[in-house]
Amino acid sequence: MKFSESLKKNSYFQKVYRNGKSYANRFFVMYVMENNLDRNRLGISVSKKVGNSVIRHHITRLVREAYRLQEEMFNSGLDIVVIARVSAKNVTYHETESALLHLGNLHHILRKQ
Repeated sequence: MKFSESLKKNSYFQKVYRNGKSYANRFFVMYVMENNLDRNRLGISVSKKVGNSVIRHHITRLVREAYRLQEEMFNSGLDIVVIARVSAKNVTYHETESALLHLGNLHHILRKQ
C-alpha cells in the first residue's frame, strides 16, 4: 500500500500550475506534473468564492478521502493539484469520487485494471 503526501508550500503549487497539464470538469480542475519521486503528492485548493470555511474544509476532506480510497488506481510519481470550482459547493462524496476518476482518465494517470 502506498501513501501520498500533501503539497503544502505555495512554491510547489505555483510550479505545478506553470509546468503541469490541466483538465477540468463540472466540479474540479486538476493539474498534474511528474515529480520524479516514488509517491504522489496531492494539493487541494478551495477558494473563498466557493463558500465559508466550513464548506471549504468539507470539500477538502471529501477530495482527500476520495483520493485516498482510490489511490491504488493512480500512477506513482505525480504532483496533483485539485482546485474546487464554485459548483462543488453542494457536491456529494460519490460525485467527488467520480469527478476525480474522470479527471484521472482525462490525464491518462490511472492504472489499467
